[in-house]
Amino acid sequence: MPTVELSAGRVHYAERGEGPAVVLLHGLLMNHTVWDEVIGKLPEGFRYVLPDLPLGSHPEPLREGTDLTMRGMNQLIADFLEALDLHDVTLVHSDWGGGLFLTAYGLDERVARLIVLPCEAFGNFPPGLPGKTAILACALPGGVALALRQLRVSWLRSNPLIFGWMARKPIDDDLVRGWTEPGLRDKRIRRDLLAYANSRRSKREFTANTEALQNFPGEALILWSSAGKVMPREHGRRLAELIPKARLVEIDDAYVLSMLDQPDAVAAAISEFLIGAVIEHN
Repeated sequence: MPTVELSAGRVHYAERGEGPAVVLLHGLLMNHTVWDEVIGKLPEGFRYVLPDLPLGSHPEPLREGTDLTMRGMNQLIADFLEALDLHDVTLVHSDWGGGLFLTAYGLDERVARLIVLPCEAFGNFPPGLPGKTAILACALPGGVALALRQLRVSWLRSNPLIFGWMARKPIDDDLVRGWTEPGLRDKRIRRDLLAYANSRRSKREFTANTEALQNFPGEALILWSSAGKVMPREHGRRLAELIPKARLVEIDDAYVLSMLDQPDAVAAAISEFLIGAVIEHN
C-alpha cells in the first residue's frame, strides 16, 4: 500500500483509477477493505482513494501525542487531502461522525460533494448498542484487546452489542481478521483508538457539528439504510433536508454497513451520483 507522511504520522491508503478524486472513509475498528465488494463495481474515469484512518485497524501507529479528538480526526482528513493535493473531492462517509464534520471546522475547502451512508449524526452518540459497547470496552483496562478477540468469533460478533446490528448479513471471518490484526499485534494501535474513543465530546457538539452542514455548498447524496439499525432512519431524511443540495436514497435490507449488505445497490447509487456530477460539471 502507498503511504503519505502527515504531521500526525504515516497514513496508509489504497487507490485505483485516474480522474476526479473520490475518497472513501470507513468506521471504527475497520479499514479500507470494508469497501472491497463495492469498489470494483464503481465507474471508470475516477481516482478512488481509501485511507486507513487511525480508528483501531490502521497498520501503523501515529506519533505519540497526536490530537485524536473529533477535531483532530477532521484535521487529519483535511491534511490527507492536502498531502495528496486532491481537489474537487467527492467524500464518501460511513459509520463514524468524524469526516462528516469538516464543514463545522472550516476544513472542507477541498470537498466539492458528499456521499453520506449511515453514520453518527445529530445527537446519536454513542450510536446504539454497538457504540455503547465500544465506549465501555475502551473504558475498561484491557477491554480493547478483549473486544478485538471477541470480534474474531463469528457467533459473538453477530450479537447486537457488537456487529449484529451493524451488518444484516454475517461478516466474513477473513475480513474481520484483517480488521483486528493490527490492534492485537501492536499496543500503540490500541493507544490511538483509545485516544479517539476516550476524547471528550457531547450530544450537543454532535448536533451543532451536524447542523453546520446547512452551510455546505456542494451536492450531496444521503445514502441511508431503511432498516434504521443503530443510525435512525429519520436521520437520513433530516440530513437530506438540512443540506441545501442533498437528495435521499434509501437502501433496503441493509443495516449500517450497507456496502457489505447490499453492495450492488450501494455501487449503483454511488455510480449514478458520480456520473451525474461529471455530466453537470462538463
